Amino acid sequence: MSLLIYMQHGKRKGGLVPEEDAKVSVFDHGLLYGDGVFEGIRAYAGKVFRHQEHIERLYNSAKAIDLEIPMKKADMIKAVEETVKANKLTDCYIRLLVTRGKGPMGLDPNKCVDPCVVIIATTISMYPEEQYRKGLEIITATTLRNHPAALDPRIKSLNYLNNILAKIEADTAGAFEAIMLNTDGLVAECTGDNIFLVIDGALCTPPGTAGVLKGVTRGVVMELARKQKIEVKEVELSRYDVYTAEECFLTGTGAEIIAVVKVDGRTIGNGKPGPITQKLLKEFRKLTKSGK
Repeated sequence: MSLLIYMQHGKRKGGLVPEEDAKVSVFDHGLLYGDGVFEGIRAYAGKVFRHQEHIERLYNSAKAIDLEIPMKKADMIKAVEETVKANKLTDCYIRLLVTRGKGPMGLDPNKCVDPCVVIIATTISMYPEEQYRKGLEIITATTLRNHPAALDPRIKSLNYLNNILAKIEADTAGAFEAIMLNTDGLVAECTGDNIFLVIDGALCTPPGTAGVLKGVTRGVVMELARKQKIEVKEVELSRYDVYTAEECFLTGTGAEIIAVVKVDGRTIGNGKPGPITQKLLKEFRKLTKSGK
């Protein structure tokens, strides 16, 4: 069955169209130069999860690249919810993106006058359910994370080539994911997920200064951990910390929370998803089902 995609070009009224009729110009600067921003969002039981947080981050990303989104936040929220409902989905993944729009060849963004908004709601399965029980085996990529001074990681831009190059390394190695180090050789994040370690019973994750996207799921996990009286630290982490950690897990909108049991061939903990990881996954899934 064909999906219904929300499309809007500039301030002209947008609407839902069948996926085969959802068109973007080949001269769109989002396509030509990766000039745009996006959000990956989840809906559970028909309710969009942490909707306001995702919308705020989208608009902040756009503001940071001087891109004016041609819709008010309230209208964007409504459009997302309508797209989910129109596709008769209850548990789904939503890709919301805004491009600079159509323009002539050349980098000048001021020559693009109609930003393009696209909202896609569809199903997603990041990892087989078996992997949530067994945990992942991942590697460390040789591709370094972009320097924050070159491209601030808080900007969730359409340019994901840095992450894709590291993902290619993971695929080549037969791994599901890859840890990306920053230019100081410290742990930043994975190609599509944030990373957490359990060290001496405390939950540790790299700080924003390490060059990480402050993921929405990352923030939720930190909230849940504090409610469970688990100490949470944002600290610089090295590969040594990864290899010697008691537990390791990844978080992301698509992945949710998934354990890592082996990195670069080294077993993490006892080689099974640890108790803190399992507890947080249980609490996370309870939260998503609660509609809060």
